Amino acid sequence: MPNTGNAQVFNFTFRRKILTAAATLALAAVALPASATNWWNPTPTVSIGSASLNVRNFGALGNGSADDTAAIQAAINALPSTGGTVEVPAGTYMINALKGVGLRSHTRLLLDTGATLQAIPNSASRYWVVRAWNVNNVEIAGGTVLGERSQHQGTTGEWGYGINISASSYVYVHDISVANSWGDGLLVGASGSGATVVPSYSVTLNNVKSNNNRRQGLSILPSNQVYVVNSSFTGSNGTLPQAGIDIEPSTQGPTQNVRLENTTLSGNLGNGLEVHNNVSNLTLNNVTAQNNQGFGVYTGGPNGVVITNSNITTNYLFGISISSTTNNVQISGNTIEWNYALWFYQHNQSPYNEGWSPRDISIASTATNVTVSNNTISPMK
Repeated sequence: MPNTGNAQVFNFTFRRKILTAAATLALAAVALPASATNWWNPTPTVSIGSASLNVRNFGALGNGSADDTAAIQAAINALPSTGGTVEVPAGTYMINALKGVGLRSHTRLLLDTGATLQAIPNSASRYWVVRAWNVNNVEIAGGTVLGERSQHQGTTGEWGYGINISASSYVYVHDISVANSWGDGLLVGASGSGATVVPSYSVTLNNVKSNNNRRQGLSILPSNQVYVVNSSFTGSNGTLPQAGIDIEPSTQGPTQNVRLENTTLSGNLGNGLEVHNNVSNLTLNNVTAQNNQGFGVYTGGPNGVVITNSNITTNYLFGISISSTTNNVQISGNTIEWNYALWFYQHNQSPYNEGWSPRDISIASTATNVTVSNNTISPMK
C-alpha cells in the first residue's frame, strides 16, 4: 500500500521557488537575444514535464533504515512519457547504490532541503547513488547525497559515485551537497570510447558542495560545455588523485569548453584542480584554490587555458604548474601568493615569509604560448 501519511512533509516553499524559477526561465529563454554568445548560464532552462509525484505515495519511508530504492524508482517510472517532478520530502532514504536511482529524460529529482539519499554499505568497487545516463533535460536539486566510504565493506576500486552523469545533455544540478563517496562525489562523462564515444553536453553545476570524497570531488571526462559555478570541492582524501576537480578524459574522447567560476577548491590531499590532455578551452574565473596538499592548479597537456581574477594561495606545491605539452595559456589578474608552503612547514617557518622563484607559477619548457601578466605574487628574496 502506498504511504500517504507524510506526503505533506515536503518543503513546499523550496518547491515553489524551483518551479516558479523554471517557469520564469522558460519565458526568458524565448526572448534571448540572437547576439548572446556565452554558452554558460548559472540557471539554465531545462525542459521538465508538468506532472508531479511524491515518493512517499509510492512507499518510500525515509526513516534511515528501510531500503527506499525501489519506491523512489517507482515514482520516477510512474511519470508520463513527458516527464515531470519527483518530490522527496525530508528524511533519510537508504539507497542500494548497486542499482542507484536512475533518472529519465525531462525529469526533475527535487529533494527537500532536509532530505538525504544515503548509500547502503556495500563491498563493490563501483556504484552510484543517483545516475543520469543517456538522458536529456534533467534537473537534480536540493538536499544531500551521501556515499558510504566510512562503512564500505570492500577494499578495492575507486568508482563509487554520489551522482553519475554520463552521455547526457541539458543537465542542471544545483543547491545540493554530495559527500563521503567511495570514489568521486560527482562525475560528468560519456559512454563508449573513441569513435563510439557519446559525451555529455551542456551540464551545469550551481551551488554544489562536494566534500570528503575518497578519490575527488568532481571528475570531468568526455563532455562539451560544462559550467561549474558557485560551488566547492573540498577535503578529497583516500586514493589518488585526491583532487578537488580532475579533468581527465584520456583516450576515451575529448573534453571541450569547461568553465569554473566563483568556485572553491580547498583542503584536498591532492591538487585543487588537475587537467590532463585531450582537453580544450578551459576557463577559470574567480576561482579560489588554497590549502591543497598538491598544486593549486596543475595542467598536464590541455590546449587553451585562461585563468583570471582567481585567488591561488598557500598550496603545498606551486600555485599554478603549467606542465607537459600544455598550449595556449593566459594567466592574468590573479592573486597567486604564498605557495610551495610545504617547504616552509617542513622547516618550521611561516609560508608567508619571502621565498624564491618558482614558487607561485611554474612553466615547463615543453609548454607553449604561455602569457603571464598583472598577477600579484609572493615577494622574493
